[in-house]
Amino acid sequence: MPKEKSPSLYRKSLYAVALTSALAGAVLANGPLSAVMRAYAEPVTVDTPAQPGFADLVAKVRPAVVSVRVDSNKQMTSSGDDIPGFFSGPGFDQLPDNHPLKRFFKEFGQDGQANRPGKRQGRPPRERPVAQGSGFFISDDGYIITNNHVVADGNAYSVVLQDGTELDAKLVGTDPRTDLAVLKVNDPKRKFTYVALGDDKSVRVGDWVVAVGNPFGLGGTVTAGIVSALGRDIDAGPYDDFIQIDASVNRGNSGGPTFNLNGQVIGINTAIFSPSGGSVGIAFAIPASTAKTVVDQIIKTGHVQRGWIGVSIQPVTKDIADSIGLAEPKGALVAAPQDGGPAAKAGIVAGDVVTAINGEPVGDSRELARKIAAIAPGSKAELTVWRQNAAKTVSVTIASMPKDQQQSTTGRPIQPQESQTLDSYGLTVVPSDDGDGVVVTDVDPDSDAADKGIRSGDVIVTANNKPVKDVGDINAAIKDAEKEGRKAVLLQIQTNDQSRFVALPIAKG
Repeated sequence: MPKEKSPSLYRKSLYAVALTSALAGAVLANGPLSAVMRAYAEPVTVDTPAQPGFADLVAKVRPAVVSVRVDSNKQMTSSGDDIPGFFSGPGFDQLPDNHPLKRFFKEFGQDGQANRPGKRQGRPPRERPVAQGSGFFISDDGYIITNNHVVADGNAYSVVLQDGTELDAKLVGTDPRTDLAVLKVNDPKRKFTYVALGDDKSVRVGDWVVAVGNPFGLGGTVTAGIVSALGRDIDAGPYDDFIQIDASVNRGNSGGPTFNLNGQVIGINTAIFSPSGGSVGIAFAIPASTAKTVVDQIIKTGHVQRGWIGVSIQPVTKDIADSIGLAEPKGALVAAPQDGGPAAKAGIVAGDVVTAINGEPVGDSRELARKIAAIAPGSKAELTVWRQNAAKTVSVTIASMPKDQQQSTTGRPIQPQESQTLDSYGLTVVPSDDGDGVVVTDVDPDSDAADKGIRSGDVIVTANNKPVKDVGDINAAIKDAEKEGRKAVLLQIQTNDQSRFVALPIAKG
């Protein structure tokens, strides 16, 4: 008598029959079994449009970019790139003594040679490159743009081409005010690949950019990003107008180019913002238009000559605009014309607001400085100024900027005299010794005057551009401003020998 199958074996038999039937059905419907099994093994794929890259651009422009090496009697820092002020962040000397990296550098030293027995100790290290930066050719006969801070401490220079060739270079000239420098390689047998300075005025926030340089000594490194902002002022100098990019820029990228997608240089990398010393996506480039003006002069004459009119200027704030009747807070406020300077000779006075030069609007004080500097000395310029509620035109002969502009730091002595108060502003003042203005002797720390930076020792020279002899003159200026519907009174403040304007709001009773 046949043995009965157990329930579990019976179920397995049913499963086997069902699987066989399913596979048989699949074969009949779709073909061979191997084809069915392959269908289950296919990976997931997604068809997307081809994305454009930067390879073609990079292939053409990278041969024009060089690594700049600078020799000096100074010793190279442990990080390998001595560019003061360019990067912020801790160095190896700031690491804890027990940090493994610090132990490594103590053991092996800066030259990578182990301090093993038999090595001569206490020997002064040999002269080494103090800086390694970047640069790029702008002509086939060997002119190279880089940063001033890359070459500033050097006494010998060389550049390394993309193919590894190292060539000696000479320094043609520098311009510390814009942090630009020009090198020249003399090799009559070569025609160098070079790139052109483009039109940065057409650059828009969001445009793609490509940076090429020598970060950390890694020559020919390419990074990409976008233009993050335009017209950045980072307090680097009087002509700040930087292009901000988020392409990765690091130590050694100094002096390297930032390209648009047409292969034109729109900026020269010069600084980054970083709490760590490495790239965090905030880098700043000198606009190509600024570089072109500076570099052309350096190549022709070896130095830069700038226009100058001899004025101290400050921005026009909304409070200041309200106090003088300007519709918008634009232009540059003349704090003080220099005695004997071109502006003073032409009749420019403290309190004038320069709103245009040769018919071109002036947006702010930095723009005025740049526009004046770009005018050739000896030329005449028509300045539109706002004075006493009206626009006037003043013709000024542009002079050459003096090499040294010394500023006195001697303040006016405060003599004990009968004090007067401006209660609405929290100020206590006394008449000055020479009768010009009133001297501030006390400032309420909770007052608007304190918030605006007025301090003891400051001298209030004018109120709404009218001379001040005592508190009565200031009160009269306040009443006049109220009658004209102004929201603030404009005070000219003298601190030592520096003059500025402060707009204080008029209290409503």
